[in-house]
Amino acid sequence: MNRKEMEDQVIQAYQRDEGMMILVFAQWCVNHGLDARELYRRAYPAQGENTLLAQMLDNTVPKEEAEDIPDATLLGVLSLFGNDDLAFVVSETIEEMNKNPK
Repeated sequence: MNRKEMEDQVIQAYQRDEGMMILVFAQWCVNHGLDARELYRRAYPAQGENTLLAQMLDNTVPKEEAEDIPDATLLGVLSLFGNDDLAFVVSETIEEMNKNPK
């Protein structure tokens, strides 16, 4: 395998993993009745529409069919990818949900 092929494989693996990270975020939002797009906009107001988020939202399942995603798991995944601004917004949201349980 040459250097270019190796670089392409690394990029593809990162993009696949990034997609999984966004899917975890999107499913967590669905599970909690939250608007993933709105949380994302709060974290990245200048970025505009995230097409990968839109794609991953199409891959979510209704919360009744989903596995629970612990808050700490989501925050860990976001941090792993350096998504600190989104992790901050999620942390604020978790704190708000804990103060005002439904």
